[in-house]
Amino acid sequence: MNIVIKNNVKLSDYSTFKIGALARFFVIVTSEKELDMALKWARKKRKKVFILGGGSNTLFSDRNFSGLIIKNEIKRIEVIGENENDVIIKSYSGEIWSKLVNFTIERNLYGLENTFYIPGTVGAAPIQNIGAYGMEIKDSFYNLAAIEIKTGEVKYFNLKDCDFSYRHSIFKGKLKGQYFILWVEFKLSKTKKINLSYPVIKNILIEKGIKDPSLKQISEIIFKIREEKLPNPAVLANAGSFFKNPVITNDVFESLKEKFPDIKYFNEEHGVKIPAAWLIEQCGLKGKRLGPVGVYDKQALIIVNYGGAKQRDVLKLVKIIKNEVRNKFNINLETEVNIL
Repeated sequence: MNIVIKNNVKLSDYSTFKIGALARFFVIVTSEKELDMALKWARKKRKKVFILGGGSNTLFSDRNFSGLIIKNEIKRIEVIGENENDVIIKSYSGEIWSKLVNFTIERNLYGLENTFYIPGTVGAAPIQNIGAYGMEIKDSFYNLAAIEIKTGEVKYFNLKDCDFSYRHSIFKGKLKGQYFILWVEFKLSKTKKINLSYPVIKNILIEKGIKDPSLKQISEIIFKIREEKLPNPAVLANAGSFFKNPVITNDVFESLKEKFPDIKYFNEEHGVKIPAAWLIEQCGLKGKRLGPVGVYDKQALIIVNYGGAKQRDVLKLVKIIKNEVRNKFNINLETEVNIL
């Protein structure tokens, strides 16, 4: 078995943002064996490695990447454990996230349904601790296997090991860039447990007169919500939500509420979460355009590439947004997108 390592591949072709220069070396892996060969090649050649999933949460540089990009297409989903209450699902990291969620919905397994239609691959999910509509993957996470890029050794991570928090994990912090996540396991419930904490979902169910929604109905509603407010990357290039929703202390929130009585918020365990989109809108930036990039006019969390944009164009707009929000609210926005 041999792997094909290509030279000078356009990274913009592998990013939903359609931005990026060239990768000096590029390989697609479809098995653990191919991955092992690619990592051994990189170690032998002393090349830096970057793992690429769906390219939906990455802003590539305007400069060429001199190392090896490994495009992960290792795929398989299987049930590996079951009792009368729960099922453990194992998915390899190259699977498309929505395919995994569909797999669970079709089997009436509860725990991932609100994350339906989040772009990207399964391998990216624990790195980012992805979430939507009141649900995060840490709530159903069971275990994962990751391969250390430097040594090729396999290490297993349980829930505590991953150090999950809002849009964060140990793989985005202390261990950033050090591991290739091979597979992820989730423990899902057979008992009906639907999370309706997000008001927009609850309101749509009321409008439709649905009192006891099925998983399929929930996924259809979420699909419709996301389709209406998020641009299709195939039509308008983007990387999804660009900023995290900031979490502030209760004291800071009370001060802000006095000044901005209509402030949008969600109560959290460790403070109050403020929608970044609301902050950006209040600064008058929704729909703002700066050359080939702009803030999407239907959802202020999204930065879009109207065509021909470079990383520097996006970062210039990001700087403006951060400065405006900081000046008006004294809140520092953090980026959610992985900037290479």
